[in-house]
Amino acid sequence: MKLNKREKYSIYAVSGLICFIVLIQFIISPFIEKRKRITRAIPVKSGQLEEIQLLKSKYDAMNRGAELARVQFSKREKDFTLFSFLDKLSDKAGIKNNINYMKPSTSVDKNTGYKTSIVAMKLQAITLKELTFFLHMVETSKNIVYITRLSISKTGKKEPFINALLRVETSEI
Repeated sequence: MKLNKREKYSIYAVSGLICFIVLIQFIISPFIEKRKRITRAIPVKSGQLEEIQLLKSKYDAMNRGAELARVQFSKREKDFTLFSFLDKLSDKAGIKNNINYMKPSTSVDKNTGYKTSIVAMKLQAITLKELTFFLHMVETSKNIVYITRLSISKTGKKEPFINALLRVETSEI
């Protein structure tokens, strides 16, 4: 079958149009769409990277703190107990005779399994200076001991003495 020039040009034009549509539909359009997706994903991925870097710095800081705590725990006396430690400090502070009671207890964190030693103390008829000296010795000791609760009340109207309720804690290995 013989086609005239006009029909040949029409077939060439239609074939070119089909090739052009196929080129756009299957090659250029997916390329442009992929580029748009990548461009939209860049800010999201950048935000995720910043968050990961922030979490890594927090993790590193926690590891440094944990390592420092391990070192400090290793420097404790082998037979360290919070009760005896507070007893010795109260003697040094000159308030041992003013201790009404010392109640030791322990608790275990269900999530971590760490054991916490706790001592509740009641000090009666001490001066604010004596209490401050005792608290300073407790908080600045190398034994990682913390005062978690403190309640202070006056003993009388004219006397310069106070009563103090303390809760002191430390972690055990």
